[in-house]
Amino acid sequence: MTLEQLRNMDIPRIANANQVGGDHYKNKAIQPWDYIASNNLGYLEGCVIKYVSRYKEKGGIQDLQKAAHYLQKLMEVESERL
Repeated sequence: MTLEQLRNMDIPRIANANQVGGDHYKNKAIQPWDYIASNNLGYLEGCVIKYVSRYKEKGGIQDLQKAAHYLQKLMEVESERL
């Protein structure tokens, strides 16, 4: 299957309506994974966005600590590229 054929496939858009494990993303104006995908962010950046977006509704300070941990790793990776 070609890339063009994949783009033209009729894939149901139901993932945003079916959150597994809670509802901490469903009430967001923009779901974190939509923001991440639309902006072509990488894994580490995406995790920072995810944890910062949900800390008030789900994990509190622990989610902020997780975001900081991923941000620290991102800074390490980026500093090695310089």
